[in-house]
Amino acid sequence: LQKKLGHFSQAKGYDGFCPVGPWIATDIDTSDLRVTLSKNGVIAQMGDLEMVHSIERLVSYLSHQVTLEPGDLILTGTPQGVGPLVHGDRVEVSIENVGTLRHSVTE
Repeated sequence: LQKKLGHFSQAKGYDGFCPVGPWIATDIDTSDLRVTLSKNGVIAQMGDLEMVHSIERLVSYLSHQVTLEPGDLILTGTPQGVGPLVHGDRVEVSIENVGTLRHSVTE
C-alpha cells in the first residue's frame, strides 16, 4: 500500500496499525538500548536505539507545533530491515530493559 500511495502517512495510519503497550517505561537510559523485531520467529530487524535527534530536541520541536499531553506517543523510526506484513504473520518487538510486545497480523 505504501508503494501504491507514494507516501507513508496513509499507508501507516489505519486502525490497528500501531500496537503499543501495555506500559510506557519512563525510568530508563535511552542512549544505549537494543531493539529487535522478529517476524514468524525470524529476526528481521536489530539495532541500537540510535536517534538522529535527542528526545529533548524532539519534544521541544513538536511542542512548538502541537500541544503535547501526558501519555502522547512520539513515533520516531525503525532499524534497517523494514518489510511487508501479511495476514497471519506473528510479530515480536523487544526493547532491551523494557520488554517485548507480541501480536499477530489480522485483516
